[in-house]
Parts: sequence; C-alpha cells; structure tokens
Amino acid sequence: MTGAHVAVIDIGKTNAKLAVVRRSDLSEIAVVTRPNTVLPGPPYPHFDVDGHWEFILDGLTRFHAEHGLGAITITAHGAAAALLTKDDSLAAPVLDYEHTGPDSSAKEYDALRPPFSETGSPRLSMGLNLGAQLHWQFLIDPALLDRVAHVVTYPQFWTHRLTGVAATDVTSLGCHTDLWNPYEGRFSALPESLGIADKIAPPRMPGDVLGTVTAEIARRTGLSADTPVLCGIHDSNASLLSHLVTRKPPFSVVSTGTWVIAMAVGGKSVTLDPARDTLVNVNAFGDAVPSARFMGGREHDLLLPGPSVDADEAEMREILTHRRMLLPAIVPETGPFAGMTMRWIGDEPPVGSGQRSAAVGFYLALVTAHCLDLIGHVGPVIVEGPFARNKPYLTMLEAVTASSVIPTASTTGTSEGAALLVAAQGSQEREIPARPIREDPLKGLCIGYASEWNAAVKAI
Repeated sequence: MTGAHVAVIDIGKTNAKLAVVRRSDLSEIAVVTRPNTVLPGPPYPHFDVDGHWEFILDGLTRFHAEHGLGAITITAHGAAAALLTKDDSLAAPVLDYEHTGPDSSAKEYDALRPPFSETGSPRLSMGLNLGAQLHWQFLIDPALLDRVAHVVTYPQFWTHRLTGVAATDVTSLGCHTDLWNPYEGRFSALPESLGIADKIAPPRMPGDVLGTVTAEIARRTGLSADTPVLCGIHDSNASLLSHLVTRKPPFSVVSTGTWVIAMAVGGKSVTLDPARDTLVNVNAFGDAVPSARFMGGREHDLLLPGPSVDADEAEMREILTHRRMLLPAIVPETGPFAGMTMRWIGDEPPVGSGQRSAAVGFYLALVTAHCLDLIGHVGPVIVEGPFARNKPYLTMLEAVTASSVIPTASTTGTSEGAALLVAAQGSQEREIPARPIREDPLKGLCIGYASEWNAAVKAI
C-alpha cells in the first residue's frame, strides 16, 4: 500500500472519532471526534449512523486535502451489527446494546444459544450478546428476517458503506456474540438456529483488504478511487494488536474506556467462569484470548462527575490510612461482581475532592486486578486508554498484582492498532522491555488496603 497516512475510523461507545495516523511511527497527527449520542427511537434506542456517516465523510474530505490518505481502516465497539436489505439500506436501525428489550425474550433465547464451552461467550444482559439482539429484533418484527439480505458486524457496516462489500470479522464475531466458535474458527450453531446462516456475511481477517472506495465516495471526498479499505477490527483487539507484534508473552493488556477489558496473552491455564463476566475474545490473528471485563469507564464517570480532579500522594495516603473504600458494583449488570450493590466503608469522600479521585482509582484498580486473576495473568500489565493517566489506579494496580504496570503514552491504543492492520504487521521491532516494579512509598499501604477490600467483598 502506498501513502504515508492512514485514516482510522474509530466508533466507540462514548465517542466517534476519525484520526490520521502516520504509518512510519503509528502516531496520530490529526483527530476529530463527535459524541456517540443514542437516538431514542422508534422502534428502539439506536445508534446515529447517519450522523456518524456525515461526520466521517466530512473528516475524510478535510484530512485527505490536508494530509493525503493512502488507506482507510475501521475499529468499532462490539455487541452491534447491521441488518442490510438487498439494496444495501438498513432493514432496521442498529440497536443500542444497552437497551433492555432483549431481556424480555431471555427465556426463549436461552433455549437456542450454544453453551459457553462452544462459544467462550458468557450469557449477558440487555443486548450484550449479539445473538440475543438479533433474536429479539426478529421476534418484535416478524417481517424483518425476510427483509434482511446481509448481516454484518459493526466495523464492517462502515467498510460496507465505503466499498459495497459485505463481511464480518473474526474479532467482532468473537466478542461475546454467541455466534462464533473461537476454538475451531467457525460459526457456532446459533446462526442456523436464528435462520441467518445464509445471510450472515463471510468472516474475514481484520487486515484483509475488502476493496477500494466506491466511485461515489471518491467524488465526495476527493480520495483516489484506488484507496484501499481494510476489513476492520473490534476496538479492544485493536488495542491488543500493537502489543502482540512488539512484545513477547506472557503479558496482559488492560484496555480502558467505557469498558475495562483485561486480556491475558501466554498466561496460566485457567477455567473461565462465565458467571464472572469472563470470556474468550478472538485476536487479530484469529487466536482465542482469555478475557474479563467490567464497565469501568462508565463507573468512573458516574462516581466522578464534572471536571477531573487529580489526587496527590497525601490524598492517596489519607484514603489508604483511614480505609475509606468503595465496594462493587456501581454498574451491577456486568463484571466479576455483577448483582452486587455498591457501598462505602468509612466516610464517603466529597465529589470534586482529590480524596474521592483516589478512592475511585483504587476501587477501579482492585476490580481490574480481580479480572486479571480470573484470566490467569502472568507478566507485565500494559494499560491502554484514559486510566493510563490515573495515578491512584496505576499505583494500586502495580502493588496488588505485584507486576510491572506499563501505562501507554497515547490516549487510546485503538487507532494505533487499527493502523497496524495497514502497516507491515510484525515488521516493526519496537519491543519494550518490562521495567522493574517501582518501590512506591505507598506500596505497603496499598497491599493492606487491598487485603481488607477483598475481605469486605467476600463478606457481602
């Protein structure tokens, strides 16, 4: 592929983003964002794909004029799919996975879904299992199945709009959909049960070039008609990819955003427990990756509304010394402590204080450490995303895991990982040795605090 710059379309659950990434060093040189505001319906809460599309086209036009774009790749959140008609329009809006509608048909769906042993996919609430979404959509609109010609996973919805080629990708199919068997690299029995075996688009690898932009897109944006578009990748696996090609296992990656997703590479052999929100993800090379997750970014924002307040060492020490701690779960629908009700031990620190930021950071780190333990973590822990700048989080995580914790410099690893699909995979020798664990002055206090926190959680 030619061209020094790659356009990365990054549709996250909270924000949509378009970035220009320089191929030589995978650095972002230009970024625009817009909120991923959910539209209320009818017929149900759904994503504003038309608004995103205009945002993407405007951004591609501007960035190509300013920088020149040699390729386009896509990364997007999981638990979403588009149902397309024969004329390539949407047969139904793209359902927001946080809508509770699919819960109303849970009993019927549970009778259809394959077991965890086949899919590595835990049974989740709302629309977090893509199969449950599809089942519910077909149930409430009996004519929908007949209108559908193609089912594409969410990154490939954007690929399809750019190229006209229908596809799915293995990382999105492997993201707790119930539709994929990650151990055998094929569809599970569910597409047949849902009646979509002949409609779901063929699975492709994220780095596959699906085609070039359509003539209409080229005219609209000024892009060359031969601009290649890659298949695309699930966002957490985009974060993981840059480490797969630059680090030797064992290690774990913690991707933070709306979701905190822990992924273990080369760790201990463990038996995953679907009741604790552990699962098998599928990486960019099609391999199964033990994973665990919770809605940590959402919890952070609920607990810390308003402007960010950093905690200094004195404020962290005060929280640790007086054992002011938060117990799970703030978002009780997901995570290893699903179903539990949050409560404070000790005085609740006031909103807007450094002490509250410290207590919340410690809480998020302790839940993350529990996720890492569930998936057999060994080696350094690489933290991607916003929590890589959260000092209380990093301090507690390093202490409680007794592992070297390496925060990444970039705001998010998704753009870099998605751009790596275009760059020569594995050719960049950027191996970063794990640094030794720091002797943090708060380490002893953190370990004692974590021990009491764990005991309090077990006692609930």
